[in-house]
Amino acid sequence: MSTSAPTTLAPTDDQIVARLEAAAERMQRVHKAAAGVIFGQDLVIERTLVTLLAGGHCLLIGVPGLAKTLLVETLGKVLGLEAKRIQFTPDLMPYDITGTEVLEEGQGGKRNFRFIKGPIFTQLLMADEINRASPKTQSALLQAMQEHHVTVAGQRWDVPAPFHVLATQNPLEQEGTYPLPEAQLDRFLLQVDVTYPDLAAERRMLFATTGNEERKLESLTGAQELMGIQRLVRQIPVPDKVVEAILKLVRSARPGTGANAETDRLVAWGPGPRASQALMLAVRAKALLDGRLAPSVDDVVSLAEPILKHRMSLTFAARAEGEQIGGVIGRLAAALE
Repeated sequence: MSTSAPTTLAPTDDQIVARLEAAAERMQRVHKAAAGVIFGQDLVIERTLVTLLAGGHCLLIGVPGLAKTLLVETLGKVLGLEAKRIQFTPDLMPYDITGTEVLEEGQGGKRNFRFIKGPIFTQLLMADEINRASPKTQSALLQAMQEHHVTVAGQRWDVPAPFHVLATQNPLEQEGTYPLPEAQLDRFLLQVDVTYPDLAAERRMLFATTGNEERKLESLTGAQELMGIQRLVRQIPVPDKVVEAILKLVRSARPGTGANAETDRLVAWGPGPRASQALMLAVRAKALLDGRLAPSVDDVVSLAEPILKHRMSLTFAARAEGEQIGGVIGRLAAALE
């Protein structure tokens, strides 16, 4: 007598809604815990969490002393992820990131190579001041960021899951730096500008960080739970009007298509299809983080700048007129409302 394999029932709508609500509650607790350590940076924390929930990588732009390193350490603890940090310097080599092979001599004098994994083999990697390393070293991250594995001496080595890169960059000191190539910038889901905290937040920071009390963080999730929430994000339905808003925004930012006359005059090159994919995932992640069951056009507007900013470049004429990329994106996004 033949036996058939048991069938797995698809979750009902009520079950999916219950999972979304539970995931939203958990991630809101993560946000609150991080905000208790990182003062005055609620928007930065939110956008970084959006990046992680969407399964992407984040580029943090800000001057020193704005708690970018502390943000990565804090998120690693509350999310229950293994976190490592690489300080990028001009003399950093690719094998300092990926790892290297060493020749060992075993019993009987037999020699063989053993691969020693580098710091890239972690779940949450902080690439500190990524633009200070040479393009050759920067490119060592490219394969892992896109394909989640590295190749050393012709052999493939998978990085842990989940794998996220949070890179930092100082916008002021540009001497001795190497601008990130467009191909690598496009690998970052969001570019998040880290600005100064407001007066009230800085006042709270003074008392919280200069006293004897040491704030303890507890893990609120784990790697498996985070990956489950990431899969849940991809199941969130996106209304047709939101899809149309994404397509309209991204296509209107490309010069030479006839979609927008101002874009043709001001933009040298615009975002590719990866920007549309990034928006599709990010608006879902933001909806979950806000406790909503579907994204809205407002989500597209609010995430337009961090998703498009590093995927566009202004013409020389536009820069001469004092135009800023954020202002151009803002006007394109305003046309959606």
